[in-house]
Amino acid sequence: MPSADDLLTGLDPEQREVAVALRGPVSVVAGAGTGKTRAITHRMAYGVATGVYKPTEVLAVTFTTKAANEMRVRLRDLGAQGVQARTFHSAALRQARYFWPHVYGGDFPEVTQSKFGMVAEAVRRLGRRADTPLLRDLSSEIEWAKVSNIAPTAYAAAAGPARREVAELDPSEVGNVLAAYEEIKRERGRIDMEDILLVTAAILADDERIAAQVRQQYRWFVVDEFQDVNPLQAKLLDLWLGGRNDICVVGDPRQTIYSFAGASPQILASFARKHEGAERIELVRNYRSTPQIVAAANAVFARTAGVAGADGVRLLSQQEPGNPVSYMGYSDELAEANAVASEISLLHRRGVPYREMAILFRINAQSEAFEEALGEHGIPYTMRGATGFFNRAEVRQAVTLLRGSARGEAAGGNLVDDVRAIFASMGHTDAPPSGAGAVRDRWESLHAIVSMATDLAEANAAADMTALVADLDRRIEQAHAPAADGVTLATLHSAKGLEWDAVFCIGMHEGMMPSIHADTPAMIEEERRLFYVGVTRARHDLMISWAATRKPGGRGNRQPTRFLDPLLPAAHEARKVSDAGRQRKVAKCRVCNTVLAVADRKLGRCADCPATYDEELYEVLRAWRKEQATEQGKPAYVIFTDATLQSIAEAKPADEMALAKVPGIGPAKIEQYAESVLELVGKSR
Repeated sequence: MPSADDLLTGLDPEQREVAVALRGPVSVVAGAGTGKTRAITHRMAYGVATGVYKPTEVLAVTFTTKAANEMRVRLRDLGAQGVQARTFHSAALRQARYFWPHVYGGDFPEVTQSKFGMVAEAVRRLGRRADTPLLRDLSSEIEWAKVSNIAPTAYAAAAGPARREVAELDPSEVGNVLAAYEEIKRERGRIDMEDILLVTAAILADDERIAAQVRQQYRWFVVDEFQDVNPLQAKLLDLWLGGRNDICVVGDPRQTIYSFAGASPQILASFARKHEGAERIELVRNYRSTPQIVAAANAVFARTAGVAGADGVRLLSQQEPGNPVSYMGYSDELAEANAVASEISLLHRRGVPYREMAILFRINAQSEAFEEALGEHGIPYTMRGATGFFNRAEVRQAVTLLRGSARGEAAGGNLVDDVRAIFASMGHTDAPPSGAGAVRDRWESLHAIVSMATDLAEANAAADMTALVADLDRRIEQAHAPAADGVTLATLHSAKGLEWDAVFCIGMHEGMMPSIHADTPAMIEEERRLFYVGVTRARHDLMISWAATRKPGGRGNRQPTRFLDPLLPAAHEARKVSDAGRQRKVAKCRVCNTVLAVADRKLGRCADCPATYDEELYEVLRAWRKEQATEQGKPAYVIFTDATLQSIAEAKPADEMALAKVPGIGPAKIEQYAESVLELVGKSR
C-alpha cells in the first residue's frame, strides 16, 4: 500500500495542490487533458492514508458507470478500498431502495428501462400517433422537464423561455403528453430513471431522521464532471450535504455541452458564491495535445470575455511540438470527404492505426459522404453513438420503398417528384421540422436521399427510379467497410471524454457550426464549447475542414465557422464584409413586427397578438385534416401542419397555383389534397 508521501510523488504542482486540499469546499477547474481523475483519486487516497478520511464515509459521484468503475479501480490501486464511487443514479437508487419500505411501505417500484412504451400509450390516449423519432424526442422532453423540476402543467409556460421545441407539437400538447405519461406510470406502479433522483430527494427532504442517517454515513463528497450537473442532481447533492461544506467538485465550464439535457455552466460558476470561502484550484497542464493543438483550443475562447465558458482555464501543453493544425476549405462536400479519406490513408501508411483516428461531425446526417469515401479507399470504420447511414431504420425503409417502386415503374415519371411522393407516405415533407432532435435527424436522413436523387437527375435527365436504386446500391456497397479496428465516426457530443492521435473535425461551416438552430447568444456559446470539445480530442494531428457548397458545381457561399476567426483572420474580415452587405433574415411577427420567440415562429405572430387568418376556416380545415389522418392512419401533422393550415386560412387561395405558393405545400400535397382544400376555402368566402 502506498504511503501518504508516495501518493504525492509524480503529481504536478496543481495536481498536488488538489491532493492535499482535503477539507472543503474545493472547486477544481480542470482543463481538457489535464489529469483531473488522477488528481481527485489521489486526493481521496491521500485523505485515507493520512487518516483524515474514513474510506466508508467518502462518496465520489460521476455520470457514467464506466467512469465510476475506472475511479474504483484507481482508488483500489492507490490503497483506498472502501471509498464509494458511484453514478448519481446508482447512489440514489441504493438509498431509495433501502428507505422506501420505512417511508411508504411495500416493495420498491419496478424501474422501467425504456420510456418508449408508456410514451407511445400517452400519445395514443391523446388521439395522436407517433413514430420512433417523435417518441424519442418526447422522452427527452420528459427527462428535461423532470431534471429541471418542471411539472407537466408548467411545461407549456416553461418551453418558450427555454426554447424547447418538439417537431410539430405545440408546447401545450407536449405538456399533455407528459401528464398522460405520469398517469400511466402511476397506474402500472413503475418509476423511471429520473424518478430515482426525485424519490430520493423527496425522502431526504421530508424525513429529517433519514436525512441525518445518510449524512452520518457520508461525510466527504467528490463530484466529477460537475459542469454536467442538472438542477435535480444539484438539489440531491445539497440534501446529502445538509448544509455542510466538505465537498470537492471538479469540472470544466468550457466543456458544458449538455444544456439541452438540463445541464448549466452556471451551476459550476456559482459554486464559489454558494459555498463561501471555497478554494479554487486550476489544472492547466495539458498532457494530451501538442502545443499547436492547444494553441488552437485556447484561441476558440480568445474573444469571449464575460460569457459562459470563458472562465475556464488557458491550457499549457506539456508535449513536444508537433505538426501545424490544418485548416482546409474545399469546393464541395465530395471533395472534402475524399481529401479526408486520402489523409487518413497517408497517416495509416505512416504508422497511425485506424483506431487512433476519428472523424467528428455536428449531426449524424453528415456521416454518409464520409462513410462512402472511406469505403472507396478501403478504410475500415466504426460508428460511435450513431448508426451507419444506410443502416438507419428510416433509410432502410426508404430504400425498400424505392426498390418496390423501381420494380413497378412506368416510363416518363419525374424522378425527384416520385421520390418525394414515396417519402411523403413516410411522413416526410420538403420543409424541415422545427427544432433539433430525433425527428430532425430522421428528416435529414431522408432529405439526403432526395438530394441524391436531385443530383442524379441533374447529371442525367433520363435517370429513373431504377437508376437511383442502382446508385444507392453502389453507395451502400462502397460504404460497407465497418470494423472494430477502424476509424471512428462520431458526433461531437458523443466524442466527449475520448481522444485520438488524429482528429478530423469536418463540416465546420456557418449554419452547421454553430448550428442554424443556435439563434441566441447562450446557444451560440454552447456551440463554441462543443467546437472546443472537438478540437481538444486530438493528440498529435488535427484537421478542421469545411466545404463551400454541398455538391460539385453548386453555389459556393458557405463560410468557415466564426469560431475560427481568431485563427483565420482573412475569413473574419470576409465575414464582416459579407455581413455588412446583407441583412440577416429574422422572423418577425406579422401583426406587431417584433422579433418572434422560437415557440411562436410556427404561428408567424406573437401568441398574444390577434390572429390574421380566418379562424373559422382554420377550424374547418383542422376538422378535415383529422378525418384525413384517421382514414389514412397517419399523424395529423403529416397531412398538413398547423402553420400550413393557418397560412391557407390567411391566404384563402382560389386555385392550385395560389395554393402551391403556401409554405409547406409541394406537388405531392397539391395532387392529393388540392381539390378538397380549395372546396373548403371556396365555401368560406
